[in-house]
Amino acid sequence: MKVSYPVRIALIAALGGFLFGFETAVISGAEKTIQQLWNLSPFWQGFTVASSLIGTVLGSLVAGLPARRFGRKKVLIAVALLYLVSAIGCASIHVWVLFIVFRFVGGIAVGASSVVGPMYISEISPSALRGRLAGSFQLNIVMGIFVALLTNFLFKDFGDDSWRWMLGVMVVPAAVFALLVRRIPESPRWLILNDRESEAIPILGRIGNTDAAGTIADIRSSVSHHSERLFQKKFIRPISYAVLLAMFNQLSGINAIFYYAPRIFEMAGFDKAHSFLQPVYIGAANLVFTLLAMTMIDRFGRKKLLLIGSVGMILFLALTASALMVSTGQSNGMVVVYLIGFIAFFAFSQGAVVWVFISEIFPNSVRSQGGSLGSFTHWIMAAIISWVFPYVASILKGNIHIGVVYAFVFFALMMVVHLFFVWKVLPETKGKSLEHIQQQLGIE
Repeated sequence: MKVSYPVRIALIAALGGFLFGFETAVISGAEKTIQQLWNLSPFWQGFTVASSLIGTVLGSLVAGLPARRFGRKKVLIAVALLYLVSAIGCASIHVWVLFIVFRFVGGIAVGASSVVGPMYISEISPSALRGRLAGSFQLNIVMGIFVALLTNFLFKDFGDDSWRWMLGVMVVPAAVFALLVRRIPESPRWLILNDRESEAIPILGRIGNTDAAGTIADIRSSVSHHSERLFQKKFIRPISYAVLLAMFNQLSGINAIFYYAPRIFEMAGFDKAHSFLQPVYIGAANLVFTLLAMTMIDRFGRKKLLLIGSVGMILFLALTASALMVSTGQSNGMVVVYLIGFIAFFAFSQGAVVWVFISEIFPNSVRSQGGSLGSFTHWIMAAIISWVFPYVASILKGNIHIGVVYAFVFFALMMVVHLFFVWKVLPETKGKSLEHIQQQLGIE
């Protein structure tokens, strides 16, 4: 069966998500070796891991402006080149400061792709497929995470330079993305908003739109000004929804778990080989349940997935905290089971929904700015949590790593608040055009 054109170009754009996932997870296999190589204190070790995330904050903050001015496609091409430079640099340098620089460059690429990738996909997707196609970005993220965790395990015995192999293998998917992204068209919505309807019309036809004139009229009527300011009273609802959902995504502890997975398993009593193997199981669960969510997101809706996921995450985060109450050197195999349970419910809900929802909820006139705000919030929270986590996790009470227990209790409590936020506040967006969602929110 021939793959439809919007599906094909959405999957190419979503490759930025694969590199996003790989870049953010691969450091988990290298972080302890890097700490020993450059003799880093816990503070500077946290900074080294968070340096990429600081880049994501900047990338997410500034990506909206060039995406609005130069188009979505050109920014995606720039993102691909940044990924390539970062992979080559991180794998080849011997100076800690330069390592930080190249990690920062990779972070800029992650932050920009987290804004522009979902934005582009949502703008070229038919309404009936938008959840699944925008969700393909998240699917690629978890595939990237899984491949990073798997290659970390495969390269762990490659000697003193094993960490270079772990980081350097990203050159291959970065090069593929850089080649393929040049073949996708510009977003027709961006073309229309920039008075280039003649270029947009054939693209609209190829993505399955049978009423180009009506679509152009709807898009034009949905904006009073092409470059409105985001921070206005009329946009308070989408701003609040995007910021809070992005915050809760990181307050689940998901990135702390992926960045420090081998360290967490060592604290749970596993030896080095098993500390690298267990995260592979977690990555596989993440992939499987993201695939499951993609089949359901347009049928059940965003809100129902979030509610189901909240309940599961609360349960398994609490169970993980309980299972980590073991003395140093003792192992508790249930930690693996509980973390896989948490990952399954996260992937089925928050993981699948967050980028889809943020790309949908803002009107055409401020979508690039709103996407930047949502992504910025996500990454500033990720940077804070990833920087602080090594400190908290190192707290001992007798022979028990009590700090990591406190961290998981905190994550569980945050998911209780998240449950009430979704239940009482968040709107449903499934099956509606982007312009209809704008009308639903009462934005003129």
